Amino acid sequence: MTITQPDLSVFETLESEVRSYCRGWPTVFDRAQGSRMFDEDGHEYLDFFAGAGSLNYGHNNPVLKRALLDYIERDGVTHGLDMSTTAKRAFLESFQNLILRPRDLPYKVMFPGPTGTNAVESALKLARKVKGRESIVSFTNAFHGMSLGSLAVTGNAFKRAGAGIPLVHGTPMPFDNYLDGRTPDFIWFERLLEDSGSGLNQPAAVIVETVQGEGGINVARAEWLRQLADVCKRWDMLLIVDDIQMGCGRTGPFFSFEEAGIVPDIVTVSKSISGYGMPMALTLFKPELDVWEPGEHNGTFRGNNPAFVTAAATLETYWADGSAMEKQTRARGEQVEQALVALRDEHPEATVEYRGRGLVWGIEFRDKERAGAVARRAFELGLLIETSGPESEVVKLLPALTITADELDEGLRTLARAVRETA
Repeated sequence: MTITQPDLSVFETLESEVRSYCRGWPTVFDRAQGSRMFDEDGHEYLDFFAGAGSLNYGHNNPVLKRALLDYIERDGVTHGLDMSTTAKRAFLESFQNLILRPRDLPYKVMFPGPTGTNAVESALKLARKVKGRESIVSFTNAFHGMSLGSLAVTGNAFKRAGAGIPLVHGTPMPFDNYLDGRTPDFIWFERLLEDSGSGLNQPAAVIVETVQGEGGINVARAEWLRQLADVCKRWDMLLIVDDIQMGCGRTGPFFSFEEAGIVPDIVTVSKSISGYGMPMALTLFKPELDVWEPGEHNGTFRGNNPAFVTAAATLETYWADGSAMEKQTRARGEQVEQALVALRDEHPEATVEYRGRGLVWGIEFRDKERAGAVARRAFELGLLIETSGPESEVVKLLPALTITADELDEGLRTLARAVRETA
């Protein structure tokens, strides 16, 4: 398609240099519906980005929009801190009845603040308070947020450097297959734990993503996650699963850890929990860990009631029957995998591998600059995709869970064309 040069002057002169996504997509977006975005000149883009995983149910989902508009039109409470409101009650009841009880999960629900890093910070604070220890173990190529506590358990050197101060009390361990299967799982971790001369302080907790999104779509095997849970239990460490991007159905089941059959002590949830792209986050934990004093962790915007409204509507619409959304996501995932197999076979000299689960997939290229070139060409062809990995060497596919099979096929064909045209 032909793209006219948009007027970006106010963004370039007034907005901080810290902006990032807009540099790869140099246009001015105006409206969006479902899996489509439109710029102010009317050009259409198929969205395989989904708000970095915040729009699992698409842009301006009509069911959620109607619930939100009805709530606003009746002057429902917008800002509520941690006050009790009808919107919060409706969400909590739906979450308990449709998500927690069917999965036999006993969690208490905490509203820590509106973003994922708020949820991570509260999880780390709670683990340290419960165990009376400071050290947290994380994993290579992890990403948990941009505030200081979250950065301390994040692997990316560029993001860590932005802190400007030492990031302490976090120790990285090898993620699943980090050593290419040459070393038995957790042999290094457990050796450090059992050796009083190792220098590793007894950790309060371990924090892990079941699929590392920003780290390059690195997928942990179910057996690896089960072994990790066992290590945590044997060594008196809490297990924290960061489900901020991979939860809310992204990998198939509502929680990404369900397939492994584990029950983490603490779970962080954000991004698509509101269903509509509005800020909202949860920290879930087993009841015996609820040792907070009133107000010990708080936040002005932890009571985003319009987000509670759309979150409740999302659960009632997409998760009430238990399995339909999960089955659809798995089917769409198989569709993506088949296309990526064909893409790899077409370009064996260029691609290292593809990997993913559900509707999160990545393609790694031998030439680390290739992924960025593919993403740029895809944008020119009307497809929004981003890159991930420590050197942005992986093309990341993150379409909405509600995308149609035809839209998915269209996007995958565009991706294949972008790969061919950047050879």
